[in-house]
Amino acid sequence: MGTCMENFNEEEHIFRSKFKPVQVPDNVTLPEFVLENAELYANKVAFVDGVSEKAMTYSEVVRDTKRLSKALRSLGLRKGNVVIVVLPNVVEYGVIALGIMAAGGVFSGANPASHVSEIKKQVDSADAKLIVTDSTIYDKVKALELPVIVLADEPIEEAMNYKKLLEAADRAGDDSAKEPIHQNDLCAMPFSSGTTGLSKGVMLTHRNLVANLCSTLFGVGQEMIGNVTTLGLIPFFHIYGITGICCATLRNKGKVVVMERYDLKTFITALIKHEVNFAPIVPPIILGLVKNPIVDEFDLSKLKLQAIMTAAAPLAPEVLNAFKHKFAGVVVQEAYGLTEHSCITLTHAIKDAGVLHKNSVGFILPNLEVKFIDPDTGRSLPRNTPGEICVRSQCVMQGYYKQVDETAHTIDKDGWLHTGDVGYIDDEENIFIVDRIKELIKYKGFQVAPAELEAILLSHPSVEDAAVVPLPDEEAGEIPAASVVVSRGARVTEKEIMDYVASNAAHYKKVRVVHFVETIPKSPSGKIMRRLIKERMVKKMKTNSTPKSNIS
Repeated sequence: MGTCMENFNEEEHIFRSKFKPVQVPDNVTLPEFVLENAELYANKVAFVDGVSEKAMTYSEVVRDTKRLSKALRSLGLRKGNVVIVVLPNVVEYGVIALGIMAAGGVFSGANPASHVSEIKKQVDSADAKLIVTDSTIYDKVKALELPVIVLADEPIEEAMNYKKLLEAADRAGDDSAKEPIHQNDLCAMPFSSGTTGLSKGVMLTHRNLVANLCSTLFGVGQEMIGNVTTLGLIPFFHIYGITGICCATLRNKGKVVVMERYDLKTFITALIKHEVNFAPIVPPIILGLVKNPIVDEFDLSKLKLQAIMTAAAPLAPEVLNAFKHKFAGVVVQEAYGLTEHSCITLTHAIKDAGVLHKNSVGFILPNLEVKFIDPDTGRSLPRNTPGEICVRSQCVMQGYYKQVDETAHTIDKDGWLHTGDVGYIDDEENIFIVDRIKELIKYKGFQVAPAELEAILLSHPSVEDAAVVPLPDEEAGEIPAASVVVSRGARVTEKEIMDYVASNAAHYKKVRVVHFVETIPKSPSGKIMRRLIKERMVKKMKTNSTPKSNIS
């Protein structure tokens, strides 16, 4: 494997991969890269719905990607235009994303569970030109004054039908007016809250995503090409879903078993029925597999599962141990990634990973540089010394769309992406995450920005001040909890406050606990002292024996 190359001097400790660098091809777009050699697998299923069994072969994926690209350009989509895709996981999702990119457009996935106001914010922030959705979500987007393409069997007035657009593309003439697309052109704009603040558009190029796939797939041997069946449960609007599942599987000519929503029985049935051997999931699902008695109703000897990958939230050691005991032989790969770094940043490879260290999020991937800095002084730190994780590579985003100051706060002048997470590297090249500088709440793997919920709370007529913090929860990882100062003379209940937030935010962003307080503790500079608030809330809950909130 070789030894880790380190550049030590008086000022910097920079750590690089123990594996040799991998080549990133030039002058190839992301759709071209992931669909390379697809003709050799023309009749192989690329996507299949885990429940309905609706499927698309590789020849259909290639065909429809070209058809959609042509149709979008005929509608006037131009290079750099953003298309918002508001869909659950469906078999067409990968084609839609790749078709947008192949047309020169910029794919931007949105959570279909989002509130209308949240979708509007993303549309406005991205300067979007078009929306793709389905008939169940159409009512959320029809008033946003943009053209809408709808996946629907029955026509919807004032919306364009996806299937008919593809058919029209077949009848259209030559596509010679296509604008040339370069690797450094933008192809995706997922939204992330970053290390602080509200959600922002992350500008990713074809080069960014191709480079990330080259690094993350370096350990895939030739014997695995065409032979891996991957679970597609992680939302495809998330960078983990679109890059780490859809694009990675297409590149390796595997099959994605698409699941629109999580239900434990349906989940296990799909694993067995479709002989899934690789399942990227999140810790709350692992917890369900370990603790829910429904699992024992199945004959687990029928599982073909070889490995799971867990990311997006920390995995408790006791849950990891229980999973390994119950599902002996299934390899657990913990991973760490950021939207701002095009997806996976640290992981354990499927092959030649060596001993998987418990609670490590993996080793440094090829082509990446990592350092750990003192958050106060900026000084880089040696091994076994916790500091803010910084990464530098070809995968680092171009910046936040129209957010110059936020970009400068995240990417320094030397190209280092500051993650906001604290970790360290040990003597065996394993990296461990120990804390978060950033204030994001991770609810079942979803990012919840306290600032966003605080803005909603402060819009309530009876709320004078508010602060939102994470509270630990066994099932969800963390839940949003609010300390609220009520205006003098106002009468309002905790439930009314929670219902108000729920009516203005997506389901996963709901405030699950509300405590009324007289003041919100803040520093002299006016910054909310979240750690103190969290400590007080935990203490109060223990004292009052407050029952755990309903996180359904």
